Amino acid sequence: MTFRPKYITFDCHGTMINFDMAGAATDHYSQTLSPEALKKFIKDFSAYRLDEVLWDWKPYAEVVHNALERTCKRNGIAFDTAIAQDIYNRVPTWGPHADVTAGLAKVASDIPLVALTNSMNSQIPHNIEKLGVPIAHVFTAEDAQAYKPRMRAFEYMFDQLGCGPEDVLHVSSSFRYDLMTAYDMGITNKVWVNRGHEPANPFYGYSEISDMSGLAKVVGL
Repeated sequence: MTFRPKYITFDCHGTMINFDMAGAATDHYSQTLSPEALKKFIKDFSAYRLDEVLWDWKPYAEVVHNALERTCKRNGIAFDTAIAQDIYNRVPTWGPHADVTAGLAKVASDIPLVALTNSMNSQIPHNIEKLGVPIAHVFTAEDAQAYKPRMRAFEYMFDQLGCGPEDVLHVSSSFRYDLMTAYDMGITNKVWVNRGHEPANPFYGYSEISDMSGLAKVVGL
């Protein structure tokens, strides 16, 4: 696929930012759980975070708190509110994957870059600053009052940009949060960054890249 969009829209946490929830959980629970049990705990924590964002919008601190509390209950571990707060506080400290800054720099001067992120307005500027490239627009779940994968988040972005699904190339490492909804929204041009989070799913129609260095080729730069 070679497509020159009006905007390249991105998932932020996980795709551009190394969203290290697994590392945070490991720091707190590796002394309590066996390696096998910890692996299950991390998987459950991820699943409950997704479930929490499918409800009506609430602050991301509550998403983390609720997901961790449910994960602890499922795994028979005492829940500690302070651990949930610590994990939430780590989010703005995380920086980009190693490939991101150079990969984005190849396209940033030619096509405006847009972040559509499941974040709070107070968190995301710290992550965006660490990218080291200009991001033309940043739209948060707090702005949209909806988290991805809900369509409302994408609709808010299109309204703010004054464009439609046909005008963008959407880039994500996640089918469940982004690319399935992008498909349903009619975004024909999609890129899956294969970071090993999820298995390939060709039904949803995308170009696959192994890291952000491959993005420039997709848009003919």
